[in-house]
Amino acid sequence: MEILIFIVTTIVTFLVMEMITWLTHKYIMHGFLWYLHKDHHQPKYQNIFEKNDAFFVIFAAPSILLFYCGINTQLNYLFFIGLGILFYGLAYFFVHDILIHQRIKWFSRTDIKYFKGLRKAHKIHHKHLGKEKGECFGMLNVPKKYFSK
Repeated sequence: MEILIFIVTTIVTFLVMEMITWLTHKYIMHGFLWYLHKDHHQPKYQNIFEKNDAFFVIFAAPSILLFYCGINTQLNYLFFIGLGILFYGLAYFFVHDILIHQRIKWFSRTDIKYFKGLRKAHKIHHKHLGKEKGECFGMLNVPKKYFSK
């Protein structure tokens, strides 16, 4: 039963991270930490890394702390919350940085319409170079043809 609780804790944490990431993006990245996120909205990357990459460290810190607290005395649910955050971070990196922004050129020549739709929706978000109006519902503005089979 304990293993099932740990699995559910990891999955629920992964799912909750989507909401936390959206809120963080809207109110923190496009808010008081805009100076770190601003270069992410520039048309071309100036370097391999950007200031926005600091958010990987910011999001990794709670996960690392939870791993430590989750195994400090004995394995407990905190470890699996940290694991859910880690899995979400890996999924986010794969979708956002590899599929959408193509910072690693693994899927640069794909003809998969869903991937093209994701890129198009994200471009709608990135058309706003400023701090304001950065959190539009880009997926709602993408023609359905990009997501059909």
